[in-house]
Amino acid sequence: MLIDTHAHLQDKSLKPEIEDILKRADEAGVKKIVCVGYDYATSVEAVELANRYKGIYAVVGVHPHDAEELNQNVLEKLYVLAKDPKVVAIGEIGLDYYRNLSPKEKQKEAFIEQIKMAHEIGKPVVIHDRDAHQDVLNIIKQEKAGKNGGIMHCYSGHLPMAIELMKQGFYISFAGPVTFNNARKTQEVAANIPLDKMLIETDCPYLTPEPFRGKRNEPAYVRYVAGKIAEIRRKDEEEVAYITSRNAEKIFNLLD
Repeated sequence: MLIDTHAHLQDKSLKPEIEDILKRADEAGVKKIVCVGYDYATSVEAVELANRYKGIYAVVGVHPHDAEELNQNVLEKLYVLAKDPKVVAIGEIGLDYYRNLSPKEKQKEAFIEQIKMAHEIGKPVVIHDRDAHQDVLNIIKQEKAGKNGGIMHCYSGHLPMAIELMKQGFYISFAGPVTFNNARKTQEVAANIPLDKMLIETDCPYLTPEPFRGKRNEPAYVRYVAGKIAEIRRKDEEEVAYITSRNAEKIFNLLD
């Protein structure tokens, strides 16, 4: 069994074909999918999909790109949404200094507010970090973000940071970029962290792995991420699939 721990099934390029996409995922051995919101509307859609289809679970939250959206009204509505039994984490939250679509201070405020929400409802956090490694790590430590566990989505940092994050209660998640020929830093992390702290994901429809790079991504392709990690670790793909699925079930408390 494989679990795609980060997918955007509500994306307009995927949602109209959801039945076919889920069928292909099932045929590829992907039995559970975590559908992640990035603003209030997509969080609602994630919960709707999770309640409609067996094997789909939802994550709700506001992405750093949309941090300015997170006013008190939206935060209160997220609290209500997050209490749905199919919601398994708060996310994706964090900092993105690459695009800077929201001011940095507003990103930090939204990040901290949503960590506090995760603490209050007792669920882990799914963190987005792009070109903001030190500030993300500082906030994680300051706010004890790993109190209920956490996931570093599509990890792009170096090995020393990954080691520190694991000490803070985080799992390290790998997506399509680990399959790219020029992804030496990411592959070094995948080669050296314990398998029992590792997750795999697609981040579909983005970050399509080799050999489909450049095309639309979907959950069935998470097997190529597992295959690349197996190659890097000199393990059987079945072992990587088993351990990463067990990790996902543990951190997200995935119950049927």
